[in-house]
Amino acid sequence: MTKKYFFFDIDGTLTDLETRKIIPSAQEAVIKLQEAGHFVSICTGRALYKAEAFRASHGFANMVCNGGHGIVIDGKVIENEPIDFEKALAVYRQAIDLGYGVLVADDDSIRVKANSFRFYDQVGPRQEPTTYLIDENYDPADGDAIFKMYISIPKEDEEKLTLKNTLGHLRFKPEYLMFQHDDKKRGILRMLELVGGDPNEVVVFGDDTNDLDMFDPQFYCVAMGNWRDPELVRRADYVAARNVDDGIYKACVEHGWL
Repeated sequence: MTKKYFFFDIDGTLTDLETRKIIPSAQEAVIKLQEAGHFVSICTGRALYKAEAFRASHGFANMVCNGGHGIVIDGKVIENEPIDFEKALAVYRQAIDLGYGVLVADDDSIRVKANSFRFYDQVGPRQEPTTYLIDENYDPADGDAIFKMYISIPKEDEEKLTLKNTLGHLRFKPEYLMFQHDDKKRGILRMLELVGGDPNEVVVFGDDTNDLDMFDPQFYCVAMGNWRDPELVRRADYVAARNVDDGIYKACVEHGWL
């Protein structure tokens, strides 16, 4: 059997979005793929601190995280890069000048910093556990790294933030825009470079817009049946059953990967 290099998105692919737990048949498929001699990795936009527990508890030795700029091999962190510092500062300044609240994660952790409660006042708390550090004298320029930023700009006003396209950004919630790495393909290629893998033997599984980047013609692309972006299906080589209907396991059986 030809060795394949599998990369799985987490949310909505490996996990049930309602329970947030890995689907049992997906877990079984991951174990059997590894037993068959394939290279298996997570590929997620999640920050390292948010993805590490999932990786370790579900038997993944390898992981692409931080939107393609975090690499874990055999359980060891090899790389974890912040976003472009000067570009992030420019976006921060523009958002502040426009009157929007900004939360800054200047390290890879649950903590975010801000110089006021403006973000909280404008949109409320973030939709995930967060530790807020508010200091009226806070200025991200006093540091040397920014991993993520959250700006309380509604979707209809996005174009006012003219610098937004200078950095990777995503909108999972209508209330705020998130700036982070969004380059999963880069992470896959970097992983292959480090482990000596062949891009022509890569198989990727995804379900949503932030997976489009890794749905590249050089990879074999599997869209989950519970996809949330039709473009993903257009780019896919194969559309699996819904993840909760054992889509990952069934796809692996049908292709003979197990």
